[in-house]
Amino acid sequence: MWLIFIVSSEVTVPVSMQEVAGYIEKQLAYLSGGRGEDSSVIITLPECSAFSDIPEEALAKVLSYLTLIPRSVTRQPGVKFIIILDRRLDTWASIKTALARIAASFPGNLHLVLVLRPTSFFQRTVTDLGFRFSQEDFMLKMPVVMLSSVTDLLRYIDENQLTSEFGGTLDYCHSDWIVLRTAIESFAVMVKDIAQMLQAFGTELAETQLSEECSAVEFLLLSHTEKYRRLKVQLNEVLMCRESSHFSLIDYCWTLITALGTSKFQLLAQLTDMEMAFDGFFDKHHLKLQQYLQLLRYEHSFQEVNCFSVPKIAQRHTDGSQTNSVANMLIFLTDLCVFQEEMSQAQVLILHGHQLAAGHHYAMALIIQRCNELRHQCDTLTSALNTKRKSLTQAQTLLSRLEEAQRWCDDGAYLLANQQVDKFQSKDGAQAALRDIEKFQEAAPPLLGAGVDVLFLEYESVLTPCLQAHIENTFQKHSSVQALIQSRQNCLKKLADKHVRPIQLVAPRPENPPRAKSPLFSPKHGMWQCNINFGSNYPQYFSAMSSRSLINSYLHVMKELIETERIYVEELLAVLLGYRAEMDNPSLAPLLPTSLCNKRDVLFGNLPDIYNFHMALKPVLPAGVFLQDLESCLESPEAVGACFLERKDHFHLYECYCQNKPRSDSLWRQFSDCPFFQECQKKLEHKLALDSYLLKPVQRLTKYQLLLKELLKYSSGCERVSELQGALEAMLDLLKSVNDSMHQIAITGYEGDLSNLGRVLMQGSFSVWISHKKGPTRVKELARFKPMQRHLFLHEHALLFCKRRDEHGENADKTPSYSFKHCLKMSAVGITENVKGDVKKFEIWYSGREEVYVIQAPTVEVKIAWLNEIRKILTNQQKQLKGLNTFPVIKCHWCSSTSTWSNVCSSLIGSEELCHSAAVSEQTQMSPPLSVR
Repeated sequence: MWLIFIVSSEVTVPVSMQEVAGYIEKQLAYLSGGRGEDSSVIITLPECSAFSDIPEEALAKVLSYLTLIPRSVTRQPGVKFIIILDRRLDTWASIKTALARIAASFPGNLHLVLVLRPTSFFQRTVTDLGFRFSQEDFMLKMPVVMLSSVTDLLRYIDENQLTSEFGGTLDYCHSDWIVLRTAIESFAVMVKDIAQMLQAFGTELAETQLSEECSAVEFLLLSHTEKYRRLKVQLNEVLMCRESSHFSLIDYCWTLITALGTSKFQLLAQLTDMEMAFDGFFDKHHLKLQQYLQLLRYEHSFQEVNCFSVPKIAQRHTDGSQTNSVANMLIFLTDLCVFQEEMSQAQVLILHGHQLAAGHHYAMALIIQRCNELRHQCDTLTSALNTKRKSLTQAQTLLSRLEEAQRWCDDGAYLLANQQVDKFQSKDGAQAALRDIEKFQEAAPPLLGAGVDVLFLEYESVLTPCLQAHIENTFQKHSSVQALIQSRQNCLKKLADKHVRPIQLVAPRPENPPRAKSPLFSPKHGMWQCNINFGSNYPQYFSAMSSRSLINSYLHVMKELIETERIYVEELLAVLLGYRAEMDNPSLAPLLPTSLCNKRDVLFGNLPDIYNFHMALKPVLPAGVFLQDLESCLESPEAVGACFLERKDHFHLYECYCQNKPRSDSLWRQFSDCPFFQECQKKLEHKLALDSYLLKPVQRLTKYQLLLKELLKYSSGCERVSELQGALEAMLDLLKSVNDSMHQIAITGYEGDLSNLGRVLMQGSFSVWISHKKGPTRVKELARFKPMQRHLFLHEHALLFCKRRDEHGENADKTPSYSFKHCLKMSAVGITENVKGDVKKFEIWYSGREEVYVIQAPTVEVKIAWLNEIRKILTNQQKQLKGLNTFPVIKCHWCSSTSTWSNVCSSLIGSEELCHSAAVSEQTQMSPPLSVR
């Protein structure tokens, strides 16, 4: 609906101030603003000696101009007027002439004419006689009252409606009235010009022809917006006139407000209404243009997506000459992802269409129709893609099996060619060669056991002439190799059956076994004299070892463990005495920065506690001193594992130290060039700076698990090996806990105490998709096809979702920070262990699947580890709730068969993890699905 702007008649004044300015300035007549009986407007005609000389046309214009002002204010045609004709210094002849001219020229409803007669005796007498004889003539034309004095005037008009010259109190300044009236008329002209510009702009918008090119519509939007902006600037400039000095003068006098202000305020109100109507009109026009542009873009996107069809998918990759290798099949499967991307674009387009329809688009019916067409096409394409992918996958499987069979044939020919004929002359050599051939044949691919007809029947749906030829060539090659193998076996059997003269065996001379050296043993420190003697009990412990070599290797690792522990403790003591204690030395105080004096605990952390744990004159921990207990293992090597296990809780001192390490490193980087540290390093004769020694506890913690692994490797079958295994697991758990806590302290934005969530069990980076069952975020999440990268922290009581933020710039080596995003309480969590289409995905759902989080792990092993840990948490929760001591049945939602999951696990994890996973899988198969919440 196009808006037409109309300027009312009040804006245009028939007679302007410019036309009558000369007579108004001479005060031929004026509007004082006073009111008489029935709110009649008073027009005053003061003494004017040249009144008779004024032309009739000029007098008519002046009276018309003055009478038009009140009529434009009240907007009523029946406004009454009272004329005060002041002729106190004039003659009867002048009065008679003035009355006659007023009667002939006055354009309005003249209610009363009040005449102040001359004051001189002669002229007053003449006036009385003349008016008495002429009264009937004047009264027929207009009511005239002849007044003798100003006092008589007060009987008709109140004194507060009269100016001072008539004995009243009405304040009136004629020059100010002229200025204000001129300003009002100028303002009216400006309003009229603005209205004409708005009318022209509205007509231009109404007659605009819309293009079908998006760029043209975008340009049209920009140009219309720019014109609208310029018009708004002009409107604002006009509205600023209300603050001008001329209009501000209106307030000084109620009289002038009554006479002039109302017209000005009417113009302002009219201009404000005009601006509001113009803004509303342009908003509607701009909205329709934007919706038209959205529709054009949607149509173009629809045409682009619509070009993909089912026949194109069906006809693609049907050339049989290209389907003869697994590599080509992988390429073909990758090409199908192009169609999958197009389908994703179609899904995004459908979502966009629904968003446009929800926004009350004027073409809602057309958009919904397009969405339905796209949805139908997506369903059809999905079916075609699945069929094509299934056939390509089946063909790829066939080609892989054929290539495996051909490799087996090639390996067979290579085996026959590399067997040394001279070794066949002995019975043992012939039998060994036969065993090699029989072992090779046992490893033959199952494909070669089936016939050609069986393969043709199994892969009938994907067979092409090229694949049929490939199958026939493979079996022909197998036949040729099998014939060669059969011939070689016959020859070897004959050689093995021959009688061979026995050979007398001679026992070889015993050799000293080579002395094994641990790859980890490389002491380079000379503080301790390495005089380590193992006690007499060690032969009993090593009785289960199979060789002297294993015993020597074990003893070398034990020696390295104790020697490096002594060196490590000595280095800790050197740092504490040579650096930390020296910070209290008055002689070095001038070298120590003031800002570093109170930060000793930040720089060194809990290093004194770690030293007391390893080597203290008086043990401060109930478990005693760790170094002394390690040295006692010289007499009882089997107690090494127990030594670690008894103190595994105290090893958490290292966790506190590592958590403080980033603060310590930051402080060191700030003061590394301090003369104090250089002087301490010089006294200690250290080649490395302090930061290298502050890193020693972290390095020592990792060294323990390496040494325990070496000890465990050489202790197979020995007594108390389970304690050694437990010690290794404790150290690995500690390392993991330290690593997890280092990440946890970098979490920012969490409102609450992280310690209330329990211990950190797992942490890692994943790809995450989130969907809500309902709510305002549902549409937004459907449009998200790209996963979010989130760093997950699994606590005992909650699962935190964070966003990793890496530092850049000068401090790029800092530990990354993690911005908190979301928290799930484990008491309301359920899991779906498999998601169709990706073995690395699993689901975590919350509050009865109101929120579902699809998690993609970097590897299958990571996924299994997380699922096992989450399963333990949920199991413990059920035990606490139900008070059961037995392992509860865990039910999970499965999107694929359990056997598929087990096969994936068994192909990717180690033997020990495989046994554990198989046990878990067996228990899951035996139990029906149940949701853990």
